[in-house]
Amino acid sequence: MSSPSKIGIVIPYWSNITKSELIEFARLVEELGYDSIWAEETWGRDAFSLLTLLALNTKKVKLGTGVVSVFSRTPALIAQTIATLDEISEGRMILGLGTSGPIVIKDWHGLEFEKPLQRTREYVEIIRMILSGERVDYDGGIFKLKNFRLQFTPIRKNIPIYIASLGPKNIQLTGELADGWIPFLVPPGFLRDARKELEVGAKAKGRDLDQVKVCPYIPACISKENDFPKRVIQEFIAYYVGGMGTFYYKTLSKLGFQNEAELIVKAWKRGSKNQAVQAVSDKMLNSIAILGTKDEGKKKLKEYRLAGADLPILISPPKSSRDMVKETIRGLAPA
Repeated sequence: MSSPSKIGIVIPYWSNITKSELIEFARLVEELGYDSIWAEETWGRDAFSLLTLLALNTKKVKLGTGVVSVFSRTPALIAQTIATLDEISEGRMILGLGTSGPIVIKDWHGLEFEKPLQRTREYVEIIRMILSGERVDYDGGIFKLKNFRLQFTPIRKNIPIYIASLGPKNIQLTGELADGWIPFLVPPGFLRDARKELEVGAKAKGRDLDQVKVCPYIPACISKENDFPKRVIQEFIAYYVGGMGTFYYKTLSKLGFQNEAELIVKAWKRGSKNQAVQAVSDKMLNSIAILGTKDEGKKKLKEYRLAGADLPILISPPKSSRDMVKETIRGLAPA
C-alpha cells in the first residue's frame, strides 16, 4: 500500500486551455506535492506534446501518458518518443498504454479493432526490447521486425509501462507484463476483487504482485457549489456508459449497477442526454467518484488506498470550471 502522500492528477481536458494555463497547472501540482501528472489522449491534443511542455516547465513531478492507444502509433515510434521525452524530462516519464475502444479506433483512426490483447502484449514486448538498446528482431503474430536498433542510448532502459485494463484477460495480461495498472470508473471493492486476476498474470511470469502498482483513475470534483459539480460528474459517467460502446456498460453492470447502466444506454440511444445523466444514481456516484467537501474527498481516497490503490489518479470531467479544478487540486493535495 502506498504512502498517503502519493496522488496523481490528469491534465484538465478543456478545449480552450492555453499554454500558460498548462504551465500554471503543472507548477501548482508540483508545488502541492503531487506524485505525477498524466496526459489523456482521445481525439484532442496529443499526450506527448503536452508532456514535453510540462517537462520543460517542471523539475521533479513525474509525467505519464494516461493513456496512449496501442492502435495510434507503431510500437517503434512509441518507444522512440518515450525515450526522447524521458531524456528531456531527465528520467521522469511513465508510459501508460491502452487499447481505447472500437468506436474511437474505427471511426477516428480508421482501423479495425482487432486482437487488442495480442496487440498490447506485442507493444509492451517490443517497446521494452527497443529501450533495452538491443537489436530488435521480433517475430510476433502482428509485428515482425528485424535488424534495427535505437540510434541513441536511453537514459533509462526500464521506463515504467502501465496498462489501462478492466476485463479479466486484460488484467491478467497487465499482471504478466506491466509495472502498473490503470483501471477507470471502478469502486474500491473492484480493486480487491481484480487483485486475483492480476495475481494470476503475475504468477504466470514468476513475478511478485507488488511489482504492479495499482493506479485507479477517479473522477473528482471538490467544490463549494451545490448541484453543478454533481451534474458535471454525472455527465462524464453517462458519456462513457452510453456513448463509448458497450465496455463500460458491461463493467458497471457486473459491479452492481445494471439498472442504472441500462437506463443510461437506453436514454442515450434515444438522444435523451438529460435522462441519461439523471440515470447516474447517487449510489453510483458515491461508489466511483469523489464529490463533496475536501474531507469527504480525502475519506474516499483512503477507501481506495485501503482497497489496494498505490497511486489514486484524480481526473476532472471536461466541463469542470477553472475554479472547480483549482479547488479540487488544493483540497485533495497530498500535503
